[in-house]
Amino acid sequence: MDPIFILVAFLGGLAALPLRLPPLVGFLAAGFVLNVMGYELTPTLSTIADLGVTLLLFSIGLKLNVRSLLRGEVWGAASLHMAASIGLLFVILTGLKLLGITLLQGTETGVMLILAFALSFSSTVFAVKVLEDRSETQTLYGRIAIGVLIMQDIFAVIFLTASTGQLPSPWALLLLALIPAAPLLRGLMNRVGHGDMEMLFGFTLALVIGYQLFELVGVKGDLGALIIGILLAPHFAAQRLARALFNTKELLLVGFFLSIGLTALPTWEHFGIAAILLVLLPLKALLFAGLFAGFRLRDRTTALATLALANYSEFGLIVVALSASQGWLPADWLVVLSLSVAMSFVLSAILNSQNEAIYRRLRRFIPQTSDERLHSEDSPINLGDATAVVLGMGKIGRGAYLQLEQRYGKRVLGIDNKHSTVERLSEQGFRVREGDAVDSDFWDKLLVSPDVKLVLLAMPHHAGNLFALDQLRGRKFDGRIAAIVEYEDEAQPLLSRGANAVFNVYDKAGVALADSAMEAKLMQYPQGDTSGSGV
Repeated sequence: MDPIFILVAFLGGLAALPLRLPPLVGFLAAGFVLNVMGYELTPTLSTIADLGVTLLLFSIGLKLNVRSLLRGEVWGAASLHMAASIGLLFVILTGLKLLGITLLQGTETGVMLILAFALSFSSTVFAVKVLEDRSETQTLYGRIAIGVLIMQDIFAVIFLTASTGQLPSPWALLLLALIPAAPLLRGLMNRVGHGDMEMLFGFTLALVIGYQLFELVGVKGDLGALIIGILLAPHFAAQRLARALFNTKELLLVGFFLSIGLTALPTWEHFGIAAILLVLLPLKALLFAGLFAGFRLRDRTTALATLALANYSEFGLIVVALSASQGWLPADWLVVLSLSVAMSFVLSAILNSQNEAIYRRLRRFIPQTSDERLHSEDSPINLGDATAVVLGMGKIGRGAYLQLEQRYGKRVLGIDNKHSTVERLSEQGFRVREGDAVDSDFWDKLLVSPDVKLVLLAMPHHAGNLFALDQLRGRKFDGRIAAIVEYEDEAQPLLSRGANAVFNVYDKAGVALADSAMEAKLMQYPQGDTSGSGV
């Protein structure tokens, strides 16, 4: 790949940072800059982009509980939204045709429906990237958004298979053997360990067993990578494997965002039509909002899931590219859709970076759903008789929970935003509830008991701990608050906002290591020989 691609991508991402935009916005802009400079999409960059998308879908599968796709708010919302948005967009496109839009002249009804179908998708790549950057893929709204996206991807695969007229090979039935073979793959995960073998194992699963095997029998390879990930998700090491692949996947996805801008060089007419399509995006978002509200989701869950899905999709590009290759659509529509997708990413990135603030401003205009009608996972949290609360039940949070309970006799309640974590710890005997500490509504119902005297902020992200601290002090909580930090410069902002104590996780890890070493030494020499001569 030409080094200029790497340089311009880096400069684009760097330019986005002071504007408080995700770097992916800069990568998109870099693609269009390279296009203007005369560069074209190369086979190497296309391959890198495809690898990034495949690893992304594999990573989604590793984190996905397949039962979540069977929930009404997922398959119901996805199906109803696709039907409603296709109908609405078809009517609007027909109106634009009557107004004289050149690219729509002579377009038949069936082709208009294909365009509407392409515009009905939301971007899996973009939405999951935004959710991962905020560590919110396992929140309720994140799981619902990802579930809807996966359902849309399944609809796209069905369409692409039907449109090419090529049915999967009869050998595709053998793919069902992967279900009973899944325990063998999960068993292999126990043997590869960490490091380079773990990453290579992940690549083998995603690109060989997933992508290539499925392509070989006429099924879309990206879907294969997703399915292999889902089959491995029950294994305890699946999350670790996803983390091991994270940086590689992120780097490869830069190629995907560059490739959008390099698809074709737009004209002013293309920009004009793309801008019209961008104006239609709020209608698509309102359909999502209405459907989510109908499934009794809380207003914040509805708002944040809607914002995550308020964009156009790379799958729309694939649908239009196929239609253009079949002669159903002019190739100009691929340029228009590329622009629409890129512009929707920029708009969606800005909105999602301020999603909590946007929700707080709009909440007074949104009818509040009564607690009795709320979805069971979206109901307020009852603290019961807890005297201490731990926010974030990762390794550090669990250790603090046990210390408070066993050594200090506190009645502890753990809070975590990951449903899988809550289920696992509940089975182990922890008192733990699901809740999102960066949810402003969550705080209205949480610390209402005067019995709570201590809160530990053990969430992995500094911004989340800062937000939780502000919420606590803003609601006049007068108990003690302690927080963890990973870097030294994160301590002062917490202390200045009212934290009573701040602990560096690495400092405490060193103390714990020394304590463990000394305890092990004393156990090794119970007669008092602590000279260390045998070490």
